[in-house]
Amino acid sequence: MIQLLYFASLREAVGQSSESLELPGGVASVGQLRHWLAARGGDWEQAFGEGRLLASVNQQMVDDDHPIADGDEVAFFPPVTGG
Repeated sequence: MIQLLYFASLREAVGQSSESLELPGGVASVGQLRHWLAARGGDWEQAFGEGRLLASVNQQMVDDDHPIADGDEVAFFPPVTGG
């Protein structure tokens, strides 16, 4: 089981701030998880299929190649800009 967290505009787009799910078969990296989430279609496809999202695994910033495993907490959020 992994814990997924969604922040800021991403949370608004998918209509939830978190969920727990079994790690889908064939999904072993952050990038693969992102593609799997986009494949849910609709708002999920728009939120995860376009633009650049930042990700963390167990509160460490990671790239799409970072492995994920059962028990991980994976967070996704849009890039933050300041002014």
